Amino acid sequence: MSFALLCSGQGHQHPGMFDKLEPDPEAQRVLKDAARALGADVRAWLKGPDDIFGNFRAQPLICVAQLAAWRALRDRLPMPALLAGYSVGELTSYACADALDVRDLCGLAVNRARAMDESARLHPGALLVVDGLRGEELERLGDGLEIWRAIILSETRCIVGGISRDVDRLALAARARGAQVQGLRVRIAAHTPLLSSAVAPFRAALEASNFSAPRIPVMAGVDASMVTRSDDGIELLCRQLTEPIDWSRCLQTIYERGCRVVLELGPGAALARMIHERFPDAQARSLDDFRSVRGAAEWVRSRIA
Repeated sequence: MSFALLCSGQGHQHPGMFDKLEPDPEAQRVLKDAARALGADVRAWLKGPDDIFGNFRAQPLICVAQLAAWRALRDRLPMPALLAGYSVGELTSYACADALDVRDLCGLAVNRARAMDESARLHPGALLVVDGLRGEELERLGDGLEIWRAIILSETRCIVGGISRDVDRLALAARARGAQVQGLRVRIAAHTPLLSSAVAPFRAALEASNFSAPRIPVMAGVDASMVTRSDDGIELLCRQLTEPIDWSRCLQTIYERGCRVVLELGPGAALARMIHERFPDAQARSLDDFRSVRGAAEWVRSRIA
């Protein structure tokens, strides 16, 4: 039985997200290399919890944590069948697949965050979870508004992004139709055309990096295709900034490719829960569920034996 490795996105950072990595020498090497690349130890950022949700710190923080976690796990596990990442987690997926080293990952995370923040200053926006409406009904409610589906989670659940006043208007209309809505802490309309000005600087950073072909196939969020070439990876990471992530399709593809064991690197366990809810016969856990890296590795090995 094969397994898939998932890298989560923003929103679930927490002060203890490095605790179980402290004893591991491979994780410590990643953290030291990241500190040299960033000019700061990301663990120090966790001492000011209000700061870890700002885009400029959140993206490198999450990327470093995920790569450190994978390096701690890598020698304890067989090679996964595929890697997939949710939003910024897709960038980390390439580093876990050896397409990027620590320095390039940190530089790209910083450049991605900077490009997105600068684009958001030109076109301020917001993200909203809408649960209980199908895509076509949501489109009718949004007619005439500057809003777009940013992340498709299921047939009746998605994240919508757009300019703040139109997101607020959609929230009122969706509630009136009986949908559940919830604003997100990410204060930027990611994965929508509002971020179009972020594409060129991020592409330039990707092309200037030592981005190589991934050793493990990486799933693209926009269309669930399997990426094995560096040029395709760069193109799809750029498209991801302004196009919706079809995470529902990604989940279906993971299952169709025979992955019945899924480990999420975190932070948080949202992706593992989505897998479990959609495919009850699949076994999905997050590293955050375990007391140690060793415990997570033993769980994966016991399920795929």
